[in-house]
Amino acid sequence: MLLPRHGRRFSMDDCIFCKIVKGDIPSIKIYEDEHVFAFMDINPVSEGHALIIPKLHAENLWEISEASLSAVHTASKTIVRAMKKAMGPVSVAAIQLNGKGVNQIVMHYHLHLIPRASDGEALKLTAWEMIPGDMDAINRTGAAIAAAVENDYDQKERK
Repeated sequence: MLLPRHGRRFSMDDCIFCKIVKGDIPSIKIYEDEHVFAFMDINPVSEGHALIIPKLHAENLWEISEASLSAVHTASKTIVRAMKKAMGPVSVAAIQLNGKGVNQIVMHYHLHLIPRASDGEALKLTAWEMIPGDMDAINRTGAAIAAAVENDYDQKERK
């Protein structure tokens, strides 16, 4: 697997997922339309683990266009329906990571669809302990994020 080079962003020529979309690297394709490409993960967390990627290169949620983001998530609904018919999972985790700090390995936006079979183990990444947080800190953080959202919205309205 091609890993990011320290201190340098991938170019589209370096991106393994861009190479998959172009057909330069083989994959097990499960879905494709004009905006997205979906294929089986070759390092699956569970049977049926698939990835959906936009055809237009974007590294993460900060860079992806709204159209590509919408297309990825619309395709996810089609694919989870197909997973349900083909495999009958009890549930499917939809997971997306943004940046090296949360272990994004391939620097091309991608959504993981990870099914759990009825007789399968719990997905470790979906089972965390519910520990009440500091409500003052939660309120401060929430207010800061809400203000930033409002500021972004106001800037879009002015354009």
